[in-house]
Amino acid sequence: MITIRKAHALDAREMTAILNEIIAIGGTTAYTDPVTDDYMKARIAAAPEVSAWHVAETESGDIVGFQWITRGADYLPPEAAEIATFARSGQHGLGIGSKLFEATRAAAKTLGYQWINANIRADNESGLTYYQSRGFEDYGKIEGYQMADGRRVDKILKRFDL
Repeated sequence: MITIRKAHALDAREMTAILNEIIAIGGTTAYTDPVTDDYMKARIAAAPEVSAWHVAETESGDIVGFQWITRGADYLPPEAAEIATFARSGQHGLGIGSKLFEATRAAAKTLGYQWINANIRADNESGLTYYQSRGFEDYGKIEGYQMADGRRVDKILKRFDL
């Protein structure tokens, strides 16, 4: 059974491990370099008035995924939150994403957001499918986004109205 709860600094090590595994596999995230526990702790602690972080954990307490929303990128209006979702490799299809999004959607409303933006690499088929299945709709595209390692990818912008 998967349960969802708010993330805290003590979760940073497991969250970092999940994200770094995804980065190492490649092809689904804009992150190109591994992150540290300190980076994750700082992100969790930053701007709680505009952010919400949740983890999905098993009955034994292992974190198998996490999701956050925070104030949107500069190209978004203040009523829009930006979302990111990560699940441990091999743990897809267990309802992790659905349960995370239920908690995140409720938190977004509580924080006063009117809609959620998902900014997804165009070659990330699983991410595009995930957000589409949650009810996100395409509304834009960023062509030739330059990642930190110099590669260029297109990004699809999806929107979920609260």
